[in-house]
Amino acid sequence: MLKIDLYSDPICPWCIIGAYRLDKVLRERFPGLDVEIEHIPFELHPDAPAEGFRIADYFRRKGIPDPKIAFARPEAEARASGLDLDLSKQAFGYRTVDAHTLLRHARKRGTQHDLSMALMNANFHEARNISNKDVLAEIAARHGFTAEEARAILADPAEQAETERQTAASRAKGVRSVPTFVIGGAAMGGGSEDEIAAAIAQARR
Repeated sequence: MLKIDLYSDPICPWCIIGAYRLDKVLRERFPGLDVEIEHIPFELHPDAPAEGFRIADYFRRKGIPDPKIAFARPEAEARASGLDLDLSKQAFGYRTVDAHTLLRHARKRGTQHDLSMALMNANFHEARNISNKDVLAEIAARHGFTAEEARAILADPAEQAETERQTAASRAKGVRSVPTFVIGGAAMGGGSEDEIAAAIAQARR
């Protein structure tokens, strides 16, 4: 079995592109390959307010007057891989500690990768607030949880503390940007389909 660790955040545009490319490469170039994908938490905005923040304001503070300027490259890269991604749909960015908490538990249920994709789809394609516990419980209920189980997990301060510990551990390992793939023990940043395929081929040798 090939182990792939994927450091990502559900509100990261490059992460939905990277995960989509990984799935596409595995499906088209390595059909039948036995793969275990583990999602490891990384928060892009751990200090985001509870109500979220306006993405346009975030880019203006960085000297980018129109978010579409920043969106152009990732949207083009997404289209090149067959992913229709309109980043202007989601006007807000959110903290994702609760989303990552459910993803931790989803691994034991065998639904982690599917739940990760569902969270990213909800954020980018449906412009939902994936820091909202009711939204998270609704999505989790389609991926191995009951809504009540999801809410109980999210209500436990110890669960949030464990997620924050694991997020800090990701940074302590040197992860500074996402997605970061560790394929067969070798780390790489988000790559093209060819680069991901080459890393998988190398790991199988």
